[in-house]
Amino acid sequence: MNALPSAVFLDRDGTIIKDVEFISRPEQVELIDGAAEAIARINAVLVPVIVATNQSGIGRGLFSLEDYERVDARMKELLAKRGARIDATYFCPNKPEDRSRCRKPDTLMFEWARDDLGIDLSSALFIGDRLRDVEPAKNFGARGVLVPIDSTPRREIVAAEKSARVARSLGEALDWFLCTN
Repeated sequence: MNALPSAVFLDRDGTIIKDVEFISRPEQVELIDGAAEAIARINAVLVPVIVATNQSGIGRGLFSLEDYERVDARMKELLAKRGARIDATYFCPNKPEDRSRCRKPDTLMFEWARDDLGIDLSSALFIGDRLRDVEPAKNFGARGVLVPIDSTPRREIVAAEKSARVARSLGEALDWFLCTN
């Protein structure tokens, strides 16, 4: 039996909500099937659920901080209607070419969460649809699970099979790590 993780870090687009390129409007938000139920399972065992998301559309001028906040609020509203909640959210507004430490796979967003919430990152769980979402787990000696979607490059799936785990769904990923019995 695995010990409960200290926190579960989730990517947003492609993991919790359907991936819409540069999503900027609340009406575009659609939960991925099973995501709310999986998050509610994490909530039920009192493990913090933390979203860490790259949002380069802000830095590119494709949408505003207010647009991001409205999309975030809509996602949380839809989750709440299904009995799930996000405990904290961190985002990086910078473009990849900015080489910002807050952009995943770098670790600054996770360090902020550690400092803000007192999380032991070595026992956290990192889940997302891209390798950059789960690679930070290696830096902390933690566990990562890739949950690929149609747009996840095959090379990232192969790489994750070597350095992390690969699951068919968020629910399956949690089955491996949540001790609920």
